[in-house]
Amino acid sequence: MSKPKREYTIEFEQNAMELSYARGYAAEVCRELGLNPSVLGRRRREAKKYGKNSFPGKGNPKLTEEQRKIAELKKRLRDVEIERNIPKKAIDIFS
Repeated sequence: MSKPKREYTIEFEQNAMELSYARGYAAEVCRELGLNPSVLGRRRREAKKYGKNSFPGKGNPKLTEEQRKIAELKKRLRDVEIERNIPKKAIDIFS
């Protein structure tokens, strides 16, 4: 039977990552905290690539700052297009 998946809080993972950078040895920190070394290694790579957006939470994609801004602008554009089309639809209905 496989082990259940362990869930770590964002703060715990960030503190573990900072501790591993401070000490210089990720394997030692993993043994002390009971982490799998691959978890800490993955988090360190993600933090380097995505910066502060590397811990988005469940179901949220990891985005760089530029990608997050682009997604936000696309959403705003979609909302404005919907608002723009409302009068057109009203004119079609009443014509």
